[in-house]
Amino acid sequence: MTTETTTDNVLVAGGAIDVRRQGQRGPTLVFVHYWGGSARTWDAVVKQLPADRDTIRFDQRGWSSSRTLPGPYHLDQLADDLICVVEGLGLDRFVLVGHSMGGKVSQLAAARRPPGLAGLVLLAPAPPRPPAAVTAEYRQFLAHAYDSTQTVEQALDHALTAAPLEGAVRGAVVCDSLASDDAARHEWPLRGIAADIAEAAEAINVPVLFLAGEHDQVEPPHVLQHHLLPYIPHARFDIVPGSGHLLPLEAPAAVVAALEDFITGLGH
Repeated sequence: MTTETTTDNVLVAGGAIDVRRQGQRGPTLVFVHYWGGSARTWDAVVKQLPADRDTIRFDQRGWSSSRTLPGPYHLDQLADDLICVVEGLGLDRFVLVGHSMGGKVSQLAAARRPPGLAGLVLLAPAPPRPPAAVTAEYRQFLAHAYDSTQTVEQALDHALTAAPLEGAVRGAVVCDSLASDDAARHEWPLRGIAADIAEAAEAINVPVLFLAGEHDQVEPPHVLQHHLLPYIPHARFDIVPGSGHLLPLEAPAAVVAALEDFITGLGH
């Protein structure tokens, strides 16, 4: 069984975002990609979900099809965009699913307690309070991770994944990582990753699930346990065996299983 994917145009500050929607059965899963990702980061996850599950994917401001949207590209603006997507589509019951940078954006959006928010799923999320390892030197180094095809491939092989990605998927990741506005590409490593949003995280009042990759070098499980759980203590914390940082690409089946279990736990 297949379900047609439609495209909606949602107005945001300075322009519009193209939103891909598939399925009809709620709650709606609103996917928010990582730094360097795009709407298609979630393709394997969406493909393995029940065909009628209502899902939404979009390119965040400054990336891929949204790269021409003007700045600023800071976290609050990205959270504003996310709220615009939710409100623009009139979602009455939804779950935010944020990965890495998208996880931090989703925390900010969830802290605003938008009507209809039923839950929050964070995949290898950037913690609300950055650990000591996020130094100025580290941020300068990270800012050059997507300078070229070669640097992206080095990041994939030595930091982002626990095992090599399959050819077509790897090619798409490289392409997405290079498809950004320069200011958007630098905003996250130079400022966003170091932003302290702990106060906002403490305001989240819906069920929360964290998924961490067992071999994640970017956001290791022990870092998330010490720098995220204290601010959202009611959250459930699970580790995905054998995976690195790119959970939607490395372990889509595990992500789907966790999402469906989480949704079941929310009830109706």
